[in-house]
Amino acid sequence: MKKLLLIFLSLSIYLGNAQDVFEVKGLCIAAPNADGVTEFVKFVDEELGPIGINTLVLRVDFNYAYELRPELRGNNPLSKEQIKELVAVAKKHHINLIPQVNLLGHQSWAEKTNKLLEVYPEFDETPHIKIPEKYEWPNADGLYCKSYCPLHPEVHNVVFDLVDEIISVFEAKAFHAGMDEVFYIADEKCPRCQGKDPAAIFANEVNKISRHLEINNKRLWIWGDRLIDASTSGIGMWEASMNNTARAIDLIDKSVVICDWHYEKALPTPALFALKGLDVIACPWKKSDVAKEQVNMMYKFKINATPEMKEHFLGMMHTVWSSASEFIKSYHAQKDKEINPVTQEACFRAMMAAIKDVESMGKNVN
Repeated sequence: MKKLLLIFLSLSIYLGNAQDVFEVKGLCIAAPNADGVTEFVKFVDEELGPIGINTLVLRVDFNYAYELRPELRGNNPLSKEQIKELVAVAKKHHINLIPQVNLLGHQSWAEKTNKLLEVYPEFDETPHIKIPEKYEWPNADGLYCKSYCPLHPEVHNVVFDLVDEIISVFEAKAFHAGMDEVFYIADEKCPRCQGKDPAAIFANEVNKISRHLEINNKRLWIWGDRLIDASTSGIGMWEASMNNTARAIDLIDKSVVICDWHYEKALPTPALFALKGLDVIACPWKKSDVAKEQVNMMYKFKINATPEMKEHFLGMMHTVWSSASEFIKSYHAQKDKEINPVTQEACFRAMMAAIKDVESMGKNVN
């Protein structure tokens, strides 16, 4: 009887560890519009929670009725009461709810200047480059998205008000600052940044945000593309950096969590971040095969890694680049028809199925 009990206890521990292969099983998606909160809460309650999502990054930006900076409210923003509905359903399912506000880059999109530079144009890193009436890429100005100048003496007084308030209302343990695809940095015409090292400027901004968060025991998450050298890796200018920011990987705080997004191939760059002592999450988008490969890659990294590196491979986070409402509708529609594997919804399902598969293997990777 004792022998059977010991076998049972050993098996329970073994399987329990197997179920925790990945610390992060996440989804990154735009926060719902004010009229879509009920639909989104239901989606979390009936779909995301039950299938095992434990991390939810919501891209809020200016879609909240900020009280500290009401001038930066978007049109028809989420109210505090609506955010608390999201917080409640996340707590119900033990989901780590993380708000995102894009800092540094992504201060414009196509023909639209986003709220920060609209209200505070003096923060613009490249005020000499004007937003066109009709946006096209590529263009002579190299304009993808505007950046704020991280060396402007007043910019952090404003953006940290947003950060602090959104973390508070979300009751969050972490904050996602975006910081991807920053093409305008250390501009030669900026009176503060000209002639300075882009890697140092990028790293200093990451660390400034990280250390601000650490005062209240919060953790910074960012996208990882600016920390990968595009030339030596052959990855290119979108998923890696061609504007000399990659050396910042050796300069940023080790507490920063890297969301390593790659959408065309399961590139092995999570190993780069782990080797640098950084926690890393692999992030797919709409190719189901890529998501499956990323899950298997992260799993193999964990089972083959040293104890020192193993802890850095946190898991997976699917990214959605449509509205929350559009994603939910498409996600439900795919239940009733043949699934196109090259869609956000199919990729998300494939990622979760692959995670379930590796967890069912019963490998003790902890």
